[in-house]
Amino acid sequence: MRAETRFWLMDMDGVLVHEDQPVPGADRFLATLREHEVPFLVLTNNSMHTARDLSARLRLIGLDVPEDAIWTSALATARFLEEQRPGGSAFVIGEAGITTALYEVGYTLTDRHPDYVVLGETRTYSFERITRAIRLVLSGARFIATNPDPTGPSPDGPLPATGSVAALIGRATGTAPYFVGKPNPLMMRSALNAIDAHSADATIVGDRMETDIVAGMEAGLHTILVLSGVTTREEAERFPYQPSRIVESVSELVEALVA
Repeated sequence: MRAETRFWLMDMDGVLVHEDQPVPGADRFLATLREHEVPFLVLTNNSMHTARDLSARLRLIGLDVPEDAIWTSALATARFLEEQRPGGSAFVIGEAGITTALYEVGYTLTDRHPDYVVLGETRTYSFERITRAIRLVLSGARFIATNPDPTGPSPDGPLPATGSVAALIGRATGTAPYFVGKPNPLMMRSALNAIDAHSADATIVGDRMETDIVAGMEAGLHTILVLSGVTTREEAERFPYQPSRIVESVSELVEALVA
């Protein structure tokens, strides 16, 4: 870890949580950050839940992450649209995470002549609402998706997620969406802005080379790959770019925080 790191960004799944259980040492890592008053944000491409919901879910498994230390692709999307078209309107496919985020930045949710079609995650994608989204995009609405993840986890196996449904709408309309979440560096920059940080002073910890690490690298952050998630050391070696450091899990980073 470079000595000048003053801000930490970290993915949630694979870094702090693995298969609905805390990664060993994650609680100590978070406690050390809080003890030394080091600003941090937990990042997730999940746009389904609000930051408050995710904070409560983490607390149930013993991880203390305040609501204001969670940054989701829904929050990043809302921030982006607020900057692009303040007070605009959107037709939304998604759940409370994205609808609440848009409402809080002053957006009107409508299915009549919206400025944007915003696609997020939901437990049940409605054919009727997908059809409506297609027709609105064909009528001129701008197409935004919270993240490009093609599948999401479930106890019974993978489920289609935002990226897959975005491909369907894109194929039907001939219009590709703009993805706000990782690996778009915009997600990193919006997170840095949320804690008034600069990339030169920040480190991103992630378990996916193709999202966390590449987004951090392109945004100018120090990057740490943990092997507690989906990527192995051998798989990481195959990528044309490399993280600044590879560790087994965040438990290895605790000593560096107090050094």
